Amino acid sequence: MKKLRRTLTERIAGFAKDWSLPRQLAGQSPYAEAAQSTLSKNLRPRLEEADTVGTSICPFCAVGCAQLVYAKNGRPLHIEGDPRSPVNQGTLCPKGASTLGVLLSPQRINKVLYRAPHATEWDERPLDWAMERIAQLTKQTRDDTFVERLPDGRTVNHTLGIGSLGGATLDNEENYLIKKLFGGGLGMLTIENQARI
Repeated sequence: MKKLRRTLTERIAGFAKDWSLPRQLAGQSPYAEAAQSTLSKNLRPRLEEADTVGTSICPFCAVGCAQLVYAKNGRPLHIEGDPRSPVNQGTLCPKGASTLGVLLSPQRINKVLYRAPHATEWDERPLDWAMERIAQLTKQTRDDTFVERLPDGRTVNHTLGIGSLGGATLDNEENYLIKKLFGGGLGMLTIENQARI
């Protein structure tokens, strides 16, 4: 019991000695050494661990805020706004500030999953297989639903069987190309962009 009491007394004395408030009350400046504890003296910013700093654009809306991505051994450690950007000048909204959490989330799906018609389980497939399947189904749907002429003889060359919803981060040039490819090339009429929704 004596040993426990002595250990407790030593811990309290150590805490009081390390606690910054008694030093500050004794007259030491709260902006100097008096404000530091043993723990805070040993803390280092995680950015010091980064061996690479890259740039990115926030994926969550059409504003296009620039980001700095700090990584170590190819794994992101921290993401913050890029102060060089005229768009966001180093700031990020709550969604942009959560980019690292979304990127590293264990719930994030980063492989192709496919569920066959009437199946109950998802199968993992290679990306090349998925891209080829999307291309085949797009062509098949376009061929099956393509209308060259209306019953009155007017030429329309369109399909109502497929459409496109562009992402919020697409710029004007990308949307122009999408309109040319999907509208002019495939004959889609239903082309929209998420940024307007």
